[in-house]
Amino acid sequence: MNYLAWFELGRTELMRANGVSYAALEREGVLLPVARAELDYRRGVGYDELVWVRSHVKQVRSRSVTFEYEAVRAEDEELLARGTTTLVCTDSGLRTRRIPVEAQRMLEQLRSAAEARANGPGAQPPASP
Repeated sequence: MNYLAWFELGRTELMRANGVSYAALEREGVLLPVARAELDYRRGVGYDELVWVRSHVKQVRSRSVTFEYEAVRAEDEELLARGTTTLVCTDSGLRTRRIPVEAQRMLEQLRSAAEARANGPGAQPPASP
């Protein structure tokens, strides 16, 4: 498995844990294909090593959402990779459309919560590349 696949799992679980299911969106004719992916590879991971993926919402727009990720080794929290994906909301014919109101509201709440954590008491500046 590669880091982008882990990022997808992290994004899916983040949304599911907050009440938005990709399957439910697709049943409503709403798709969120990845339009852009970036990956900054730092370190490899060995077989049977546990990896944590930290996922959060970076930006929400009416027709797209950008997620940020960090993959860290569970044992020592060493940064292995970081990246972003931007998903564009489309209908089943792949024409862009607005993100449904409830999904957009939840995504914005996640973005605000991530921003508050990043800027709150004891916040550390981002690690340099």
